[in-house]
Amino acid sequence: MYFPQFLVGMFAASFTVAIWAEIETGSIWKALGWAILALIILQVGYIGLVLGQIFNRASKGAAADLASANSTRPLRGELGKVRQGWNRARPR
Repeated sequence: MYFPQFLVGMFAASFTVAIWAEIETGSIWKALGWAILALIILQVGYIGLVLGQIFNRASKGAAADLASANSTRPLRGELGKVRQGWNRARPR
């Protein structure tokens, strides 16, 4: 998500809430309070979205690392020779 675009949208939404609250209540102070509350709620939601994306990406990376660690890759050297001999000797 592009942060400057989010800021413009956040201020537009809070401005809309302020106008709506002023029309409904007739009080500029209540309208200001509702606008600030809308700003706080939107900011908390944005932070939650960003953290969700960070943790989602981290968990996908950990799952990919785990999957690659469990794959049977050929081994080099003496251990590879032992493993090849063990695979041939094992009945299927």
